[in-house]
Amino acid sequence: MIGLLLTIANISGGILLGLATLDKWDGESNFFNKIAGFLTPFQTVIGGALVVLPILKFSVIGIVSVLGGVLLLTHVFGKVPALESSLRKLSEKLMPFKAIIGIALLVLGILGLF
Repeated sequence: MIGLLLTIANISGGILLGLATLDKWDGESNFFNKIAGFLTPFQTVIGGALVVLPILKFSVIGIVSVLGGVLLLTHVFGKVPALESSLRKLSEKLMPFKAIIGIALLVLGILGLF
């Protein structure tokens, strides 16, 4: 059950984080923009799932999920004053790799379906 939830979170997070690259791939259809528009209100939930679920189901692949979760939760860090500066620094260091992490999450999620 945790594996399926993590797979769904990986695919969803991958679409949200990799949207800039995915949008270039799909051309005029705006397929990924439509999906991202649906997923955006759930960004915090998806980010939380990407941080918590890999911890429950420990795996090396889970590291990519946690990194994606940190990127998706950047907007929430101000609500955790004790960890805000550390989490913001980590997020800023990861930001140049946002699309790469997103595509990796998408690929891992799709592979998780098989």
